[in-house]
Amino acid sequence: MISEVLVIIGSSRRDSDTRKFVQNCFGRKEHTIIDLLDYRLEEYNYDHNYSADDQFSEVLETMLSRDVIVFATPVYWYAMSARMKIMFDRFNDCLTIRKELGRKLRGKKIAMLSVGTDLEIPEGFEVPFSRTADYLGMKYVGGVYFSSAEDFGTKAHIAAKAEFVRKIETAK
Repeated sequence: MISEVLVIIGSSRRDSDTRKFVQNCFGRKEHTIIDLLDYRLEEYNYDHNYSADDQFSEVLETMLSRDVIVFATPVYWYAMSARMKIMFDRFNDCLTIRKELGRKLRGKKIAMLSVGTDLEIPEGFEVPFSRTADYLGMKYVGGVYFSSAEDFGTKAHIAAKAEFVRKIETAK
């Protein structure tokens, strides 16, 4: 049985435009949300010396229980949020001290949902998502960008949302 979509939100605000777009995209469709505000993820360090409070393993275990993972992040200074970057940096643990779990990421499908104030997604914004997928043996199924400078109900937003949801559903 294919599991529902997991959405990992990396915004610095609970009631963010990113969360609103996630709800707008997935609405009544089955999905689980991990809000990184609810988890303590320590920054990656080469010694792998993390406190007992670090919850990266919990997030990783939830990821492993899903087939499709959507990383949802606002655009901060033309890049993913700091919370999301810490999450991505911690994938290094999957190549060193958590290899057995890192191998289980192979074949997972990931996507990116981002929200920013510019009318267009910043050049190169998707690169960390697609390259991380390639490096870890996952499949990048695509991304969607919403400009909060426009009304969420514009034809362009509705069309982009529909195409993104179609990609997610096809990826399952």
